[in-house]
Amino acid sequence: MIVTVHRVYPVSQAHSTRGQREDARRSTTAYHLLVFPAAAACMWLMYHPWPLDHWSCRAAWVLLASYALLSLSSCLHETVHHTYCRSPRLNVAVGRIIGTLFLVPYTVYRESHIRHHGHLNRPTDWELWPYSDPSASRTFRRIFVWFDLFLGTITTPYIYGRIFFHKNSPIALGGKIWRTMLYEYMAVAIVWGTFLGTLEYYGKLGSKHALWLLPLWLMTFLQTGRKLTEHLGMDSFDPIRGTRTVVGGNLMTRVCSYLQFDIFVHGPHHRHPKMPHTKLRATMEGYLTGDADTYPAFSTYRHAVLDMLPHLLRHPGCGVNARRALANVATESDCATGQQPLFRNAA
Repeated sequence: MIVTVHRVYPVSQAHSTRGQREDARRSTTAYHLLVFPAAAACMWLMYHPWPLDHWSCRAAWVLLASYALLSLSSCLHETVHHTYCRSPRLNVAVGRIIGTLFLVPYTVYRESHIRHHGHLNRPTDWELWPYSDPSASRTFRRIFVWFDLFLGTITTPYIYGRIFFHKNSPIALGGKIWRTMLYEYMAVAIVWGTFLGTLEYYGKLGSKHALWLLPLWLMTFLQTGRKLTEHLGMDSFDPIRGTRTVVGGNLMTRVCSYLQFDIFVHGPHHRHPKMPHTKLRATMEGYLTGDADTYPAFSTYRHAVLDMLPHLLRHPGCGVNARRALANVATESDCATGQQPLFRNAA
């Protein structure tokens, strides 16, 4: 099989025309603009359940708050691509607000995400550490992936923050970008310090009042699960073949994808980082029409998760680490069958 590898440009260098920005503005619907008040309303209703003061109502609002926060994290992603709204300055302003709330400063997220697009599944893909890092042992990755999944409120800020504090960071220490990151981290400390201090002052910081932590935890669980589903076990460096793409075949999958800016349609997003989310599905359908057998595309998110699970349980890695896992599987198979190794998606 011949694999055509297309060059992927970093987000900061991607060409953006006035027409694309206009499409981006139109693609941000009323729901996406109302994510902030929707998340706040759901959080408030957790403490004042409606229509009944019953645990089931409270649980429902926790789930809705978690999904609203997940949508808010998707808004942060769109601001980095400057596809959330037409104004570049407004994209940055909104991104900084969301990044502060999630303990991941906007510039930290942007610089890591730029390299995720430009170096997909490679060792220099900072966003997919440690899964893309050949120096990270399989034992470490097998342990870390469970912390990443269930303690994402801690591991997510750490993974993104590495591009700021790690000694091998591509960001020049003391340079303009590094200083911007430092100022944004200072803003995070001030905002969260003020918030937690206020709760402590009014006696609202105890476990009795910590229900607001639950949707934050559940949101990071969902977000990390989505990241792993999109990338874990993918060995190709090509943006379409190196990611799992979900093109919803049922109403539930399509609605959930839409509410998350169609980030489920992940392959086309990686190849066309400035494309408005409303065009991703049609773009992927065009790829499938031409060469459907070679793309890891799924009609439901459940099928994509099932495809990812063996890698989660045995060989949590991508890029070079995924190829090593495939080589080991092929070698074990060869011992039994006497056949030559076969590497999936090997470019």
